[in-house]
Amino acid sequence: MLDRAAVTEGLEQVSSLIEIAGVAIIVIGGLIATVRMVRDGFGERRWATALQRYRANLGMAILLGLELLIAADIIDTIALPLTFESVSLLAGVVLIRTFLSWTLEVEIEGRWPWQGEGRGAQGDKAAQTG
Repeated sequence: MLDRAAVTEGLEQVSSLIEIAGVAIIVIGGLIATVRMVRDGFGERRWATALQRYRANLGMAILLGLELLIAADIIDTIALPLTFESVSLLAGVVLIRTFLSWTLEVEIEGRWPWQGEGRGAQGDKAAQTG
């Protein structure tokens, strides 16, 4: 039979590893996006395009990192004794991080999630130039 304390300790360690991975993805993704922006800006001499790509690349790194941080929070909540306070705290954290993810997705895609492909800011620009 499994010892509850050992399972809880294992879940806490898994959660910590996922949190570290989430933060690492945000930091490394930010560094890679920054290097690419500087390289593209100097190489192509198109800073506006480089900045637009930078925002999209940085947003994708943050989105992926946030997804892992949400997963770690869920695992933490499972490991802890369930109380109204712990579940409420998880709900608040997930709500805030989901809102951040959603707004970043809108920023990256240039359209609302319920709009079809090719709609929104980037799709409208493509339609005007194409």
